[in-house]
Amino acid sequence: MDPSTENDRTIGFFIGALVVTFAAPLLFLSASGSRAPAPAPVVVVERAVDPGVRAPAPAPIPEGPLGDAIRRGKLIVTRTYETLPEHVGNGLHCTSCHLEEGTRAGAASWVGVPGMFPEYRSRSGRVDTLERRVNDCFERSMNGTALDPTGEDMAAVVAYMGFLSRGVPAGRTPPDRGFRRISSPPTPDRAHGAQLYAQKCASCHGPDGAGVSTGGSYQFPPLWGPRSYTNGAGLARLHTAASFVRWNMPLGQGGTLTDQESYDLADYFIHQDRPDFARRSRDWPRGGRPDDAR
Repeated sequence: MDPSTENDRTIGFFIGALVVTFAAPLLFLSASGSRAPAPAPVVVVERAVDPGVRAPAPAPIPEGPLGDAIRRGKLIVTRTYETLPEHVGNGLHCTSCHLEEGTRAGAASWVGVPGMFPEYRSRSGRVDTLERRVNDCFERSMNGTALDPTGEDMAAVVAYMGFLSRGVPAGRTPPDRGFRRISSPPTPDRAHGAQLYAQKCASCHGPDGAGVSTGGSYQFPPLWGPRSYTNGAGLARLHTAASFVRWNMPLGQGGTLTDQESYDLADYFIHQDRPDFARRSRDWPRGGRPDDAR
């Protein structure tokens, strides 16, 4: 799943949740013929992170039909373009961003995510289901096409996320959701980012950002170019990309780069050529567009 996302401000709808009521008055003409004021943007109240929520201990996938679906879902998210080539337009897997099979803290972990949906998302300007959120990633991050929301492949992906979330109370935001934001974003230096990329990133992602593949399978994903994610994906946004880099890169050395280095690197690679997501102009239809939105 697109991790920007994961970073959009949201409201979950569930029993015992905070209920936010807002007015959405219709435009009408008064007796004098003047138009009533346009409705104010929707005010989104963010649900606080619950530090008491923890990922469940590792456990074997059960046998039977549910276990089969969970295994299928795990295969899809870890080998996405190999298993669903008709729905993936680039060289990425879901776990190119959702690291360690979707369990790594600070890398858009899926632990607890099923219990947060349906939820209001400011980017779409509507209440989204988990299936819609998954398809958002297929279209934006995979530069592909949506899955059938009622089909077996979607059910398998959701089943895998549910397996990772077993025992996590619904409606409680886990600390691992999304990315760990950098609290005081520095002003990025793109030229320095290019130098850092050559020093710390090119050996894995290639000097041209095209990734490294062996036998048709990517060992390290492309960061830009036609086989990378679109400019409508979460990682095309500066703050999101810098946060991902800060805590997860270089691979196996997460947390070794400074805030400044992370912003410099992110500002460099997000501004390289990549596929265009045509519908991004319709994002944040109710207002609240972030300053780093593309």
